[in-house]
Amino acid sequence: MTRTPRRGPYICGIDAALDVVSGKWKGLILWELDTRGVRRFAQLHRALPGVSEKMLTQHLRELEADGLVHREVYAEVPPRVEYTLTEHGRTLNQALGPLGAWGAQRMRREGSEAVDVAGA
Repeated sequence: MTRTPRRGPYICGIDAALDVVSGKWKGLILWELDTRGVRRFAQLHRALPGVSEKMLTQHLRELEADGLVHREVYAEVPPRVEYTLTEHGRTLNQALGPLGAWGAQRMRREGSEAVDVAGA
């Protein structure tokens, strides 16, 4: 089910931004594509422990509808689908950088550790 991007009315810029990144996995999908570049669905699924295939598919479709992720389908057998960030997606990742820094500071303050997904 592909959703139509919300077009407002928004209360403020934060409302508009959170509308696009709302959902547990969207920020992580954007981070993975920004950090590692072109990714196939299975690579994204392995890199995000705990995400279901259904939720990953839904979030990828929403990010694509919002113009943040590009989905390229290659006419091969078996079909190959690759995901990349659009320029619009890269600018959102830059905007999320300070939020990530704040989150890392919070993790240090609380003694939390990041999950190791390096092998994904």
